[in-house]
Amino acid sequence: MEDPIINRREFLKLSGYGIAGLLFGYKMRVLADEPFPQGEKLGRVFSMVELKSRPDIDAQTVGVLYDDAVVVWQKEVVGRHPYRYKQRFVETPQGYIWSSDLQPCENKVNNPVDKLPDSSLGPGMWVEVTIPWVDIVLEREPISPGFKIRTEQGLPLRLYYSQILWVDQIKKDDQGQTWYRINEKYGYGDLFWAKAEAFRPLTEDDVSPIHADVEEKLVVVNVEEKIQTLSCFEGNREVYYCRISGGKKYDPDGKFLGHSSTPTGEMSIWRKQISTHMSGGTSGAGYDLPGIGWTCLFSGEGVAIHSTFWHNNFGGELMSHGCVNASPKDAQWVFRWTNPPVKYDPGDLYSKDTDIPPTKVKVVEG
Repeated sequence: MEDPIINRREFLKLSGYGIAGLLFGYKMRVLADEPFPQGEKLGRVFSMVELKSRPDIDAQTVGVLYDDAVVVWQKEVVGRHPYRYKQRFVETPQGYIWSSDLQPCENKVNNPVDKLPDSSLGPGMWVEVTIPWVDIVLEREPISPGFKIRTEQGLPLRLYYSQILWVDQIKKDDQGQTWYRINEKYGYGDLFWAKAEAFRPLTEDDVSPIHADVEEKLVVVNVEEKIQTLSCFEGNREVYYCRISGGKKYDPDGKFLGHSSTPTGEMSIWRKQISTHMSGGTSGAGYDLPGIGWTCLFSGEGVAIHSTFWHNNFGGELMSHGCVNASPKDAQWVFRWTNPPVKYDPGDLYSKDTDIPPTKVKVVEG
């Protein structure tokens, strides 16, 4: 079967970039500049996957897809993967893929805006990526460690479906293509450009509070391995439930200790951001990620509930470095529901700067 992304020789030639590509949580991205497939729902491959003839991890392999390949997501079915907690596979035209290896996404192209609205920080707007991925072009030398390393290794720089960023300039090139300049308001300060049609401008409705008149709110997060859930309570009534992924605890030698690294106990949300840049860890096992949306920080160590676009393995397995990973849809709901409410402008609020009592977050393990 012909490799749908790059041929074997090209892959082996580029495999030398593997170590640098894995640094800061990113794997190598090598793809031809081809249009995304047509489908109501799509799936983006996180890392190399084998296509199976049946929804069974031990079934015959009928093909291979590499990082950032995009497939039509036909339907999700129950299958067999005895080595992992989730047993769901996605049926695609090419074969079956374990669902946790695909980011659910769409390919919604947007009409660019001609003028940016005014804000307290000058002209600008929040935008969300609505296509599987879009390449970016740096305006100047990179500042963030992740961008530096990928630039040095000649690896493509990309943004992915559901990432949220701040646009502060618009321009058109000689071909009439409209570009947005992304300015990382709450990051390292990198400036980069991307094609405007990849982004949907967020509106006030996207950040408007949910059940704002309710004072007694509590978020309960269970990070017990094989559970991994989040529930929102108004008094004794559960009003929202979703699956999440908590942190995975390792010893200094990198051995999994069998429990979560997410701090347990009752804490309060101390800061909320529509979007932020997160980085940490070491050069061998670190991460450096811009555009993380719907962030609710509740621990003084920087632990947060936030949107996740780099895995789809929610529920049952510990995945993060300590934060509470949630799907974009779930993270947005929690962000809007929890107190204090955050306004579109500027999109960032410390709980100490408002009279509204912050929502408590109770993390349990078991």
